[in-house]
Amino acid sequence: MSGGTEAAMAVRRVFHLQPCESPPAAMSRNGYFFEESGYLKCDMDDGCETKEETGGEELFDAVNNTVVSGDSIRFFVNVNLEVPLNAADENESAGCVLLHTSRKYLKLKNFEEEVRAHRDLDGFLARASIILDETATSLDDVLREMLKHFAEDPENMEPSCNFEKIMSTLFTDSGTPREGNGTHDVSDSTGANIQTCTSHLKFHLLSDTIQGVTATVTGVQYQQSWLCIICTIKSLQRRHVCISRLERPQNWGENSCEVRFVILVLAPPKMKSTKTATEVGRTFATMFSDITFRQKLLETKTEEEFKEALVHQRHLLTVVNQRPSISDGHKSHGSKPLKLHEFLNVGKGISDDIARRFPVYALDFTDGIIGNNKAIGKYITTMIFLYFACLLPSIAFGSLNDENTGGVIDVQKTIVGQCIGGLLYALFSGQPLVVLLTTAPLALYINVIRGICDDYNLDFSAFYAWIGLWNSFFLVMYSLFNFSLLMKLFKRSTEEIIALFISITFVLDAFKGIIKVFKKYYYSGRTGESYLEKAPTDAIPSLGINTTFLMNSSVSRSMSLENQTGTHDVHYGRETAVLSLMLMLGTLWLGHTLYQFKKSPYLHARVREILSDCALPISVLTFSAVGSYIFKEIEMSKFNYNPSESLFVLAPVQSLSIGSVMSAMGLGFLLSMLFFIEQNIVASLTNAPENRLVKGTAYHWDLLLVALINTGLSVFGLPWIHAAFPHSPMHVRALAYVEERVESGHIYETIVSVKETRLTSLVANFLVGLSLLLLPFPLQWIPKPVLYGLFLYIALTSIDGNQLFERVALLLKEQTAYPPTHYIRRVPQRKIHYFTGLQVLQLLILCGFGMSPLPYMKMIFPLIMIGMIPIRYNLLPRIIEAKYLDAMDAEH
Repeated sequence: MSGGTEAAMAVRRVFHLQPCESPPAAMSRNGYFFEESGYLKCDMDDGCETKEETGGEELFDAVNNTVVSGDSIRFFVNVNLEVPLNAADENESAGCVLLHTSRKYLKLKNFEEEVRAHRDLDGFLARASIILDETATSLDDVLREMLKHFAEDPENMEPSCNFEKIMSTLFTDSGTPREGNGTHDVSDSTGANIQTCTSHLKFHLLSDTIQGVTATVTGVQYQQSWLCIICTIKSLQRRHVCISRLERPQNWGENSCEVRFVILVLAPPKMKSTKTATEVGRTFATMFSDITFRQKLLETKTEEEFKEALVHQRHLLTVVNQRPSISDGHKSHGSKPLKLHEFLNVGKGISDDIARRFPVYALDFTDGIIGNNKAIGKYITTMIFLYFACLLPSIAFGSLNDENTGGVIDVQKTIVGQCIGGLLYALFSGQPLVVLLTTAPLALYINVIRGICDDYNLDFSAFYAWIGLWNSFFLVMYSLFNFSLLMKLFKRSTEEIIALFISITFVLDAFKGIIKVFKKYYYSGRTGESYLEKAPTDAIPSLGINTTFLMNSSVSRSMSLENQTGTHDVHYGRETAVLSLMLMLGTLWLGHTLYQFKKSPYLHARVREILSDCALPISVLTFSAVGSYIFKEIEMSKFNYNPSESLFVLAPVQSLSIGSVMSAMGLGFLLSMLFFIEQNIVASLTNAPENRLVKGTAYHWDLLLVALINTGLSVFGLPWIHAAFPHSPMHVRALAYVEERVESGHIYETIVSVKETRLTSLVANFLVGLSLLLLPFPLQWIPKPVLYGLFLYIALTSIDGNQLFERVALLLKEQTAYPPTHYIRRVPQRKIHYFTGLQVLQLLILCGFGMSPLPYMKMIFPLIMIGMIPIRYNLLPRIIEAKYLDAMDAEH
């Protein structure tokens, strides 16, 4: 610029500060990091003011750092750029330019827990790029020297890397053509330059930096002696780090007034979430945030001394961060060893549960109904969901019990038992969000008991009642002697193995059912025989064809039966099998699609939530109508219904001999182990910390209540019930308010709060009881394949949040798609896969016993669940370090 006073640009920055969530304790002690990134957008503003400045005058006004509190602060930066009007008239491409600056806090890296911190430093030390006593004074020259150091180092050679392009990418003017003459450089607040010229305006600001800051009541204090610059370059093949120590402190503008250290981190874009440029920068920024460490680095004379200082600082950070472990977030009391006197204090657990839950008992009926935070709409949708979630499994397992017991326990009795047990539990339980149901393992037990009765000529009702009474006796003993404390020994990983096992049983039940349909209708050689046996005798002669030929012919898959009232077309055979498969998969598809609909952008948010909550009933009703009405001419498999003469008949318990009663005790003990494990694990999953339940737990009291409920069910020959997975966690999810959050580009859901109420369970189980009036029609219009689709839907939705399933899925993903979970940060990848493999092996063993074709093998699989405890505590620590096991068992 020459001659006279020329118009120049004036810049004013206004910082708007607002408090956000409190920082962690470690950050309060050592300060914070700011990660800053920005981009430019050019636009015209005819309202820009004209302001005259001399050419060498500072362009920036002072920044007013007014802080509301000492908590964490988010910065929203508005940059107002004012240019002369004549410049805007001369060149429309110049004028007001918008600078978008985004700042966010980064947590200090935990060197004791995050394994990548050590690996980042080891990788740097192996091929260290260290420049001591750099004499360059401008930031551009310093960065060029660091890039030149990369280029000259044979270990850091990048064959396709253009270092000039990297240099331009480090700044916000990347890709901007340099035009005009007579440029004028002035320092800006990020330690870079702003270049102005008479014909074109450019900004030369660092794009992405990390700095240490400390929030105080008087302002935000920057650590100005070091600067970490991070950049993602597509042409790079691996990560690079260079540290430059300047010979003298350099003033590169506001917040960078005395820079002595520059850390440059370059990384390719496709990297694992723990290996990105930001994560590597966070490692070194954590080390340089310590002023004592920076002072030691100033005293080093050689690169070896510099490296030794880095290694020593890593050791200090690792020792400082060591503290009593609370990593087992799933059970915060899990680290306390169990003592014998805790089990000998009879009834203490029950009394503590009652004392904890009774004060909030009335709130279980009024929350969401009375007060400001009403949730009536959510209650209604949850009631509808829970009604179908309880009724349909009752029909499915009732039908299975009907086949296994010859009609002694049928659909009608299963519905009655579900209604009575569910109502009692909803009224008197300590955790009403737990859902009681008869389940597939119980159906297997009933089948085994029936086989024993047939083999030894025992009265089934009496033997069933005695097994149930012994089961209830043992459960009462478990609750009185506080045996639920043993659930502290079940780690999250063990619980997830059992949960995934239950999901697999649902899948297998569905496929077993559809295979039976295909064997009966698709592969059977005499497809028409079963129907002809049911046809009226006076209808067959009227066909006018050879019935023997019809039964053995391939065309017998559809036939016309004519009776006195007219003609009715009935199709069965392969049509039935194919339609059954379509109904099963269709129920699964529609249910899961609607369940995920809340994540879509369509319709209003409240409508999406309602459709998601009602996904199960909508899918079941839709495909029941398809199978029973739209394709009514195709014969479908439906559950049997034989109305009982009397639902409440006392079992003849006195008819059995003493030996039979004692043998029932052994089976009752095995059954009690199943009840104990299922009830407590499902309750534990329901009360998991991520569900944010606030009214407390009642493991001992609930176990006692389940024992009392099943006592009545046993003597009246009704099917047993216990806490059901995944219905109980799904019940919690239906009553939860959920938010979506983003971390490192990965979207995950988190529960904000849950409406803890008894009303949903009460109403749903009452409606289940009223469903007796819907037997046989219209409930019998629900085809069995729709129930199989229900099983698949329950299994698929239950794996949401199952860490074991997520880690199995990692084996099929590339590393760049790994989510930034706590175990990815804290545990080496190889150890994660080892642990996953060992869990899968335990799951296969459990499946081998629980799904064995040998009936007595199924009886002992609860003992296999118990056996997982010594495997977790004694065997796995010999293969994988205990700290890694604890990290993978933790919640976060």
